[in-house]
Amino acid sequence: MAAPPSAPVRRATFYLRRPTPGPQSSWGMEEKAAAGCREPPGPLRVAPVPCFGISLQQDDLLPGALRLIQELRPHWKPEQVQTKRFTDGITNKLVACYVEEDMRDCVLVRVYGERTELLVDRENEVRNFQLLRAHGCAPKLYCTFQNGLCYEYMQGMALGPEHIREPRLFSLSADVPETEVLERELAWLKEHLSQLNSPVVFCHNDLLCKNIIYDSTKGHVRFIDYEYAGYNYQAFDIGNHFNEFAGVNEVDYCQYPARETQLQWLRYYLQAQKGMAVTSREVERLYVQVNKFALASHFFWALWALIQNQFSTIDFDFLRYAVIRFNQYFKVKPLVSALEMPK
Repeated sequence: MAAPPSAPVRRATFYLRRPTPGPQSSWGMEEKAAAGCREPPGPLRVAPVPCFGISLQQDDLLPGALRLIQELRPHWKPEQVQTKRFTDGITNKLVACYVEEDMRDCVLVRVYGERTELLVDRENEVRNFQLLRAHGCAPKLYCTFQNGLCYEYMQGMALGPEHIREPRLFSLSADVPETEVLERELAWLKEHLSQLNSPVVFCHNDLLCKNIIYDSTKGHVRFIDYEYAGYNYQAFDIGNHFNEFAGVNEVDYCQYPARETQLQWLRYYLQAQKGMAVTSREVERLYVQVNKFALASHFFWALWALIQNQFSTIDFDFLRYAVIRFNQYFKVKPLVSALEMPK
């Protein structure tokens, strides 16, 4: 596919800076993070990332994507560049550009969804991306542009709900609730969850199946898409992941992991975190925290879907998804509320 002739793309450079502390959450996560999480001493040593002064069209990505490829891969012949659209995402639009069939050298061009800046701090996303890459936890970030970024394709299989239940990978019937109801539930969540003492850690915050890449040749998994990453409660990240067992397009909460599956998963997690054996009480404590914070996950993504319903151009029934998440929130709230911490 040949790219049309064009002038060189205007470029600048994005450097990773240490973020300035500031209140970003009414739940006080930033304050706890400052007290309990420390950055390594010295400046962060991360290579600068080119920033190109172009904006890609939401409904016609390829011309702009190919202009970026001319900058990032000048040795590729335009007529040999192949493209592949990925349609699983419901926040952004994504296209892969490559010349070899095995896609060993492949550039992913991601265009931010319309008005997603209402939900996502894009500068913070780039900082997270660079930081995770510096620690070997993310693919290469090739560049940013006005409404997106380009990064390395990770070899492997994006997981589905049927995959994440495998232990070997551990190592609409109601309207949207009234505003008064949502405000009351938010106040209840803040009061109830703040008493659980879940530690604040660096979280992915969006571990749906397709954001987990399994490389069977190397026997490991890697996470992708860091736009929602940041400091959060540990139990939220895990509870959110368990909620994603139900899927996105065809949501089925019968797939939510059973208690025994969760306990097995959580034991693996704690042992990897601590580097030693853990007690059943420790596992049970995290189990209670996770299932209570799973309520906050339902609440957050339901509100997210309402905003997306107003602004997104992606072909997805966001309103229906919001109702599904609100319904599940109110369905499981009595059961989850009754869970008690182990003595």
